[in-house]
Amino acid sequence: MNERKEFRDIEFARSEAARMVELIRRPESEVSQEERERITRETTENFANHINKGFLEYRKSVTEAGDFALTEWIGQGSIMTDALGREFIDVLGGFGIYSAGIRHPEIVASVKAQLDRSPQYSQEMLDPLRAHLAKVLGYLTPGDLQYMFFINSGTEAVEGALKLAKFYTGRSGFIATTSAFHGKTLGSLSLMGKSVYRKPLMPLMHNTRHVPFGDADALERQLAICQQVGDDIAAFVAEPIQGEAGAIVPPDDYWPRVREICDRYDILLIADEVQTGLGRTGKYFGVDNWNVVPDIMCLGKALGGGVVPMSAFVASPKIWKVMEPNPFMHTSTTGGNPLACSAALAYIDVMVREDLPGQAARKGEYIMGKLAELQQRYPAVLEGYRGKGLLIGMEFATDEIGYKVASGLFKRQVLTAGTLTNAKAIRIEPALNIPDTLVDEVLTRLEDTFKEIK
Repeated sequence: MNERKEFRDIEFARSEAARMVELIRRPESEVSQEERERITRETTENFANHINKGFLEYRKSVTEAGDFALTEWIGQGSIMTDALGREFIDVLGGFGIYSAGIRHPEIVASVKAQLDRSPQYSQEMLDPLRAHLAKVLGYLTPGDLQYMFFINSGTEAVEGALKLAKFYTGRSGFIATTSAFHGKTLGSLSLMGKSVYRKPLMPLMHNTRHVPFGDADALERQLAICQQVGDDIAAFVAEPIQGEAGAIVPPDDYWPRVREICDRYDILLIADEVQTGLGRTGKYFGVDNWNVVPDIMCLGKALGGGVVPMSAFVASPKIWKVMEPNPFMHTSTTGGNPLACSAALAYIDVMVREDLPGQAARKGEYIMGKLAELQQRYPAVLEGYRGKGLLIGMEFATDEIGYKVASGLFKRQVLTAGTLTNAKAIRIEPALNIPDTLVDEVLTRLEDTFKEIK
């Protein structure tokens, strides 16, 4: 398990690459049980020797599976199957990437078709898919949000939004919220509302302040102080609903008041919709729940349809104009590549045709109704719940109880996000098209878990 590399071996590296490529190309029916067990053993060893030993302990709730740890192998819809053939109902949804489910056939077909045409672009010729996706998103987003830049991850989208806000306003300061999650690159990390990730890397981006999420008065007080002492603030940045913090929903008047306060103090409003956007909260975008239009919006996760990594930051023509004199002020070699754009276009088509936001609203309301019943029956286990659409958080009294719930669900073959180190709040974030029958099955297994804990 704890091997140390002693020397370079290029031929061994090549043969190991070829072995896995051959296995990937082989039909599932031709992969033997012995090979599956070897894959599972090797995956654990490779994480320990070449990724991070900490993951094995962190995922303890998953690796307590008997002789072999859970090794992801194949998925379809809302069912994830490990290398040994065990099936799990997925209510984690890759933290929001699987809004259309795992391997949605139309999205996969779109990417495969584009792969046969051109997998990347030349960097010099104009690429039609990127331009067309921008047009489509421009008509989908609220208000006058029209111009955009495509990249590969949520944190890159946030970094681009920060850069654009500084460029447009000529100011350097930002205000974010406590418990916020915006990514872990250095600029995004500066906005993070959790000490455990920030403190070891201080100092981060200067002139960054934090106020409590959901407290518009606190934002106004902080802006008044900044104005009084001469700290120039470029923008306020927040998630419409805090995801990583456990599906924290702000008061109904929060976002309208934030919009008014930002206008009054002449700062930009950046909505981080990486997790809440594109159907997750029961609306096309999280801010649509309050009919608010931000100045800059960040997208990611679901945008790639769960098939190709994809993200974007979007702004109005007035703000984007600063990018026009030198369009190379912000670039990305692989951002907005044809495969990602084909996946995003297919996802948007699927999202609207299948009414994924509507499905999320209906199923989320149903689940939270059932959670209310469970809370009445098991108050010592389930302390509370909250959310919008299919971004739902269950709150437990202690990490220990939360871990027992996550572990109990895993033993009942339901995949959630709870772990040994952070289980007080567990999210329910499945595919927006998860079948009703699977929703009911998850709720049954959840109650069985509560009974066992009680």
